[in-house]
Amino acid sequence: MAVNVETLDKLERKITLNLPLASIQNEVDARLKRLARTVKMDGFRPGKVPMSVVQQRYGYSVQYEVLNDKVGQAFSQAANEAQLRVAGQPRITEKEGAPEGEVSFDAVFEVFPEVKIGDLADAEVEKLSAEVTDEAIDKTVDILRKQRRTFAQRAKGTPAEDGDRVTVDFEGKIDGEPFAGGKAEDFQFLVGEGQMLKEFEDAVRGMKVGESKTFPLAFPEDYHGKDVAGKTADFMVTVKNIEAAHLPEVNEQLAKSLGIEAGTVEGLRADIKKNLEREVKFRLLARNKQAAMEALLSKAELDLPNAAVQGEIERLRDAARADLKQRGIKDADKAEIPDDIFRPQAERRVRLGLVVAELVRANELQAKPEQLKAHVDELAASYEKPEDVVRWYFSDRNRLGEVEAVVVENNVTDFVLGKAKVTEKAVSFDELMGGQPA
Repeated sequence: MAVNVETLDKLERKITLNLPLASIQNEVDARLKRLARTVKMDGFRPGKVPMSVVQQRYGYSVQYEVLNDKVGQAFSQAANEAQLRVAGQPRITEKEGAPEGEVSFDAVFEVFPEVKIGDLADAEVEKLSAEVTDEAIDKTVDILRKQRRTFAQRAKGTPAEDGDRVTVDFEGKIDGEPFAGGKAEDFQFLVGEGQMLKEFEDAVRGMKVGESKTFPLAFPEDYHGKDVAGKTADFMVTVKNIEAAHLPEVNEQLAKSLGIEAGTVEGLRADIKKNLEREVKFRLLARNKQAAMEALLSKAELDLPNAAVQGEIERLRDAARADLKQRGIKDADKAEIPDDIFRPQAERRVRLGLVVAELVRANELQAKPEQLKAHVDELAASYEKPEDVVRWYFSDRNRLGEVEAVVVENNVTDFVLGKAKVTEKAVSFDELMGGQPA
């Protein structure tokens, strides 16, 4: 049977659904009979409740249930016959003037848009590259040494230096009045490590045990403590103890303590290089993937279905509320968060999802089994027992689905980079590690 589809807007459509009342009533009767066999009511034995009583108690809810089911089935069948890709749930309202013996409904809904992707040869993409240098390995070795440093008492009368662990008492006042969090006793911090504001570290650096000093400290405008942000306090600090840091030597003992089987410095540096190269690879992939996706979006034309955008807004809002709840915010699940906060991100996600799906469909960029296996193997390589991690991924369809999505994105990235005008740009290791992909 031909389905009449009315176009209301760019993506909005309407279908009228006619359902025979007889089929609805037959289904209602059948469900009530099944219900009567098991329903329990005071004064009646199970299965012996009169149909008239069952009808009176459950008739309306069963009829509502049947009507919903029948309308849903009719809409799904009509959409399939008309070969429509429906976006979101339809808005269904009963229609007056139905033919005799029938009930009519109007289903208003959106369809997914036609996606037009222009010539990617005109798109420009900056592709980053980076190498793991000896300097990067040296810095990582220093970090590992700092994580295993020990502290020893400094000689009496020796001033505090960068790297020292100092124990201090301090008290701050603003306009002569103490403030919350402005006082502490036996407080420890490492000088020159950025644990304290610069003015505080500058004041303590060079002081000796037993010395006290008063100094002004200007809190930044964006300081996390809003009561003192942008204000200047007068602090008095007293140094009670100074300990010098001792870093372990870079030798076989350090290598063994870090789990290097060979127990050599060369083995330690090789292991560090391997791990850094893996991290560099993933960082470059993320940055270049973002650049490729932006280039792809710049060449795409499509209308966004409001239903899909609204659905994405709801997902983002739910995630935000869950985050607030995890932080201990009271009634976080009821927090009123306006749509506009999430709309730009939601629209971008929906647009990118539709464009990527079209590119994948048109160019057969789906994830192949061997690609999934290779990606899982790579993810598992950094673990002590890679084979257990591989089994963990392949034992769950949802986990494997996440891997599949990443592989598809990688295929899309490679496809775009293979078509676009690519400019290679080498960046330093530090620049790559400091920059986070959006």
